[in-house]
Parts: sequence; structure tokens; C-alpha cells
Amino acid sequence: MAAQILESNQIKHFKEFLGTYSKFIETCFLDCVKDFTRKEIKPEETTSLAAKTGLLGQP
Repeated sequence: MAAQILESNQIKHFKEFLGTYSKFIETCFLDCVKDFTRKEIKPEETTSLAAKTGLLGQP
């Protein structure tokens, strides 16, 4: 019974983590990418937080 409760808590925490991660990625994407209809990165997009932290590769 205790193992089931532990597993249930782990699943709950993992779902919370995935929700938080998903919101972070969405926020970062919307903040960084201004026009995603083209394959090149615009100069104003390279100054974003994601570009500075390397999430978009090398600017």
C-alpha cells in the first residue's frame, strides 16, 4: 500500500514538472521567436534570452 502511495506521488510530481516545463518552453518560444514562417533567425530574435542561453544554437 505504501509503495502505491509513493508511486502515485511520483506520478503527480512528474505531471506537475511536465506542466511547468511546457509553460516555460511556450513562454520562451513566444518571447524569442517573432516570425516562425521563415527559416532564418532575425537580428531582434538573437538578443532574446533563449538565444543568449544557447537554446536556439549559435546566433
